[in-house]
Amino acid sequence: MPKLISGAEIVFKALEDQKVEYIFGYPGGAVLPIYDELKNHKSIKHILARHEQGAGHAAEGYARSSGKPGVLLVTSGPGATNAVTALTDAYMDSVPLVCISGQVPTHLIGTDAFQECDTTGITRPCTKHNWLVKDVNDLARVLHLAFEVATTGRPGPVLVDIPKDIQFKKGKYKFTKNSLKKKLNGKAKHKISNKEVDKFIELITKSSKPIFYTGGGVINSGPDASKYLRELVALTGFPITSTLQGLGAYPGDDQQFLGMLGMHGTYEANNAMHDCDLMINIGARFDDRITGKVDEFSPKSKKIHVDIDPSSIGKNIKVDLAIVSDVSELLKNLILRFKEKNKNFLSSNKQKTSKWWEQIDKWRDKKSLNFINSEKIIKPQHAVQRLYELTKDQDTFVTTEVGQHQMWAAQHYKFNKPNRWMTSGGLGTMGYGLPAAIGVQIANPGKLVVDIAGEASVLMTMQEMSTAVQYKLPIKIFILNNEYMGMVRQWQELLHEKNYSESYTAALPDFVKLAESYGCIGIRAKTPDELDKKIKEMIEVDKPVIFDCVVDKSENCFPMIPSGKPHNQMILGPEEEEEISDEGKILV
Repeated sequence: MPKLISGAEIVFKALEDQKVEYIFGYPGGAVLPIYDELKNHKSIKHILARHEQGAGHAAEGYARSSGKPGVLLVTSGPGATNAVTALTDAYMDSVPLVCISGQVPTHLIGTDAFQECDTTGITRPCTKHNWLVKDVNDLARVLHLAFEVATTGRPGPVLVDIPKDIQFKKGKYKFTKNSLKKKLNGKAKHKISNKEVDKFIELITKSSKPIFYTGGGVINSGPDASKYLRELVALTGFPITSTLQGLGAYPGDDQQFLGMLGMHGTYEANNAMHDCDLMINIGARFDDRITGKVDEFSPKSKKIHVDIDPSSIGKNIKVDLAIVSDVSELLKNLILRFKEKNKNFLSSNKQKTSKWWEQIDKWRDKKSLNFINSEKIIKPQHAVQRLYELTKDQDTFVTTEVGQHQMWAAQHYKFNKPNRWMTSGGLGTMGYGLPAAIGVQIANPGKLVVDIAGEASVLMTMQEMSTAVQYKLPIKIFILNNEYMGMVRQWQELLHEKNYSESYTAALPDFVKLAESYGCIGIRAKTPDELDKKIKEMIEVDKPVIFDCVVDKSENCFPMIPSGKPHNQMILGPEEEEEISDEGKILV
């Protein structure tokens, strides 16, 4: 008969069997038995955040940069509700998280007990699945199921709510590998048919104006998916673009790469998406920031959509060929069959797509990412470009907060490897980047980790610098400081007659002194001629750094698709600004 152990010990046994090395959390009354058990499990290290949201984003950064699920441990009531933002962020961006939350004892559930809330009710819309465990003998099974659900199909967050009495009670621990069929949440493993692959190849061979449109699904599928994607793009000679979350799956400095597409994407990427005759969507979800006005989105193209999540197919845009599959598996099959049937495709197809490439080069000649630089004031785009040039020769991991700085980072920092770019896309969470950088640094010791930040966003989770200092994590917080909530200010300029209502921060801290107060390094750059020297200083110091890069307050992020417009009608700079329609104002 198996030995009976406490619920708290069952939690750690499950984590050990799942090969968990780090958990991110914050203790509280309803989860103390689990924290008490921590001392007996030396293979698992706990990272103490300063806020549960910070712990959640750190777990996200860990997951996205390592390919392993992130684990989050929080108490009941406010501990769980503070984690909701991170769980929603992970849900929107398909990040595998396992959140373990404490709950009041089972006999007090429903009585409005101290620090009680309906955690499973609150988190149901922002997790793939959640469980309230009322029997200690169910705990091991539920925990292992939680890891399975978080990491299979389209990844995402899950939550296991454990009442305090269940943590004390003794029960059986059971773990059998491969005991679960991979048919979770309706995402059964889909067998790719030769018929689907042949239809895919037929559409490729008939196309004269094709484009690959790739998303975060390529990254989530693992490193092999990026390798296969590069091979397929080389085999076809087709142009390729990427969503915000797909950056790094294909080399950002390659000639076939048209840059990011979407609201702040390049002119050539958005026009190619509009005018193409074949759109090959691999692991993206036709998000509204990509499509612009839906009824005018790529009107003349055939569309292929490959996605592991069947609910994403046909949800926003009707497609001609839908394939439910893991990206890596589909690309592997496609390449093998493509090589069999089209041995000399690249050379024979060059003439067919030559006019298409000529048109793309004309769009490229617009140089849509250009900006007017200055010798007196640091332009934010210039700051990102210098950061890129000075860090590109080492294996650099970049996180961001949310706003203009995020878009400038996506436009001007070129990513050549997957899992090096961590940003909040779907939810757009200000405060994401700093704690995410902590998780990335934990997963990648010895690597350079930079959070490209805005001064407004970073203050939302600035307390997490204390975590970075405690665990000696040399993250670099590179703040593009324009004293405004930059993207809010930009929209107020374009939509609300320059009424900058509450977007200016009138009492910013001295970031250098703030850094010193945390026991880390503060650096400030005010002029372009000192920028390189200061960035090198930031890179070389083996401590956490807050870098205050004072940039042009009035710079806007271009190019952009005006809200409510189709994706081929872009504003390339301030001289082209036009009035936004009332319908467009609603869509921001």
